[in-house]
Amino acid sequence: MQQNHSVTEFILLGLTQDPMRQKMVFVIFFIFYVGTVIGNWLIIVTLKSSQTLGSPMYFFLFYLSLVDFCFSTSITPRLIVDSLSATKVISYNECMTQVFALHFFGCMEVFVLIHMSLDRYVAICKPLRYPTIMRRQVCTILIVLAWIGSFIHSIAQIILALRLPFCGPNLIDHYCCDLQPLLKLACMDTYVINLLMVSNSGAICSTGFVILIISYIVILHSLRNHSAKGRKKALSTCTSHIIVVIISFGPCIFIYTRPPTTFPMDKMVAVFYTIGTPFLNPLIYTLRNAEVKNAMRKLWHIKITSESK
Repeated sequence: MQQNHSVTEFILLGLTQDPMRQKMVFVIFFIFYVGTVIGNWLIIVTLKSSQTLGSPMYFFLFYLSLVDFCFSTSITPRLIVDSLSATKVISYNECMTQVFALHFFGCMEVFVLIHMSLDRYVAICKPLRYPTIMRRQVCTILIVLAWIGSFIHSIAQIILALRLPFCGPNLIDHYCCDLQPLLKLACMDTYVINLLMVSNSGAICSTGFVILIISYIVILHSLRNHSAKGRKKALSTCTSHIIVVIISFGPCIFIYTRPPTTFPMDKMVAVFYTIGTPFLNPLIYTLRNAEVKNAMRKLWHIKITSESK
């Protein structure tokens, strides 16, 4: 495929140009990334090893943790390394790969969260039919559809990015490659491409958010008919999901559902959903979920006991 540009590499300006702040960026996001890797892999290993966490909710939680790990890994290591580099150079091919990964795993997270809300809706609103509706085959099909949908979305984004001609300059005012900052460098009228981006990424974020909010409103409304104990347990689970939805979709909607304008807080908002959300999700799902915490304790107790023998 012939590339319609003269730029072969880009220079990322990162979060800051100040040397002292760059060192702070390195320390802060190194800690964030280590916490993200440990937290999500703890959940993944626990859910794979536990015999008691086999419900559809934990089936989807496994994939949410896997996606969060991949999502963070596609962005954060580069940011950490660049914070110690004098020139933050990224090749054209690497940049396009990062655009694909960013949208693929970001879209996958949207679909998994929708599946998790569907699972809670069936469990709370149709408990008698729950084992039939949310059987393992159905859950597997939903995850496969999520992978396919995310791939289609990412292909659409990368096609838009590949159509952009870059003649210079090559300074990306961001810490990663995404369509929004790339549009500012294209030597063409980007109105139509921005419109397509908003109708794609923006529509997925907005539609997903509306679906999730409506589903949880219905779920919370139906809890009136449950016992106090059942209501408390359902509220605990749903509250965790609602917190994740808000911190995931708020920044995403802010970035992808507006005209091609930039604001000073754009990079910090992007940090929140590309790096903050994968770090916070394990904390939210473990600290607020007694079953996951108990399974983790049993798993590591067995591991420590077996190693001490």
